[in-house]
Amino acid sequence: MQPIIITGGPGSGKTSLLDTLAQRGYMTFPEVSRSLIREQAALLDGVLPWTDLPRFAALCLEIMNNQREQARRGTMPAFVDRAIGDICAYLTIGGERVDEHYWAMAKGYFPTVFVCAPHADIYVQDDERPHSFVEAEQIHAQLVSTYRELGYEVVDVPWDKIEERASWLLARLKQE
Repeated sequence: MQPIIITGGPGSGKTSLLDTLAQRGYMTFPEVSRSLIREQAALLDGVLPWTDLPRFAALCLEIMNNQREQARRGTMPAFVDRAIGDICAYLTIGGERVDEHYWAMAKGYFPTVFVCAPHADIYVQDDERPHSFVEAEQIHAQLVSTYRELGYEVVDVPWDKIEERASWLLARLKQE
């Protein structure tokens, strides 16, 4: 099965949505960048997106590709919190050239990408999320643009209680 992408700007409830889907028995894969930032920040010479975005993107690519391959081996729908298209968007935002292999590797997911918009009422800045809310909205817009450019159908997940968001997403999948 092709893994299903849930993406969107920071502070949009993606992780909570994935957690709810996992509680319902679906295979889910956590956001790579946040755990990678924690891991790399603990190293003396760690690679962070705000100090070396191209190298950080390469680290993310390897892990996200592994997630996709693991999800493909499953027998039920699997959901990923961000995917390789996100790398393309973040490189674009950072003013970096997006190598062709990133665009090619961003293919091979479920044809519909579910996008969650950032919400000020839940947005929190921290060491792994240094962006302002305005920047989160700009990131969100670039993610939508990038996934459309990649040929995916982009569908907004309506803002609601997390259980209702999960039910809406699963009902939408049955329509696909």
